[in-house]
Amino acid sequence: MSGRYVRLMPGDPPPELIDFAPFKAVLIIEADVEPGWQAKVSRWLADTGCRYMIAWGAGCRSWDSSVDVANLEQFDYGDIPDDDFIMTTWHDNEALEQVLCFAKTSANHPTLDLQNVLFLHIGPSFRGEEISALFAAA
Repeated sequence: MSGRYVRLMPGDPPPELIDFAPFKAVLIIEADVEPGWQAKVSRWLADTGCRYMIAWGAGCRSWDSSVDVANLEQFDYGDIPDDDFIMTTWHDNEALEQVLCFAKTSANHPTLDLQNVLFLHIGPSFRGEEISALFAAA
């Protein structure tokens, strides 16, 4: 499994992800965000190949809904092809270690083998090495 860590501050533009799709994304949300920016990042996840989104932290329930809406918008609220469907979960009462273990061992898409994992960290300080180590230990 290949992982990539990206840290954004609320309002930052998301980066390009080239040759990474399809992937599962673990959102580690440690900052409050504006709804418009959340919708933009959710559309970016859907458009760049996220097929399983796992949200943890501040407002994680709303990220679950936001990514669901972005996925529906991609197909004009019609039928979504199986390989384009984004599974979503939120984990507001679990430790980050548990969520990373879930991402590694249980977050499986029904039609795709997702070998790439994006750790999308929305927060004020870099935690890439820590999150990578926690994921490796899961």
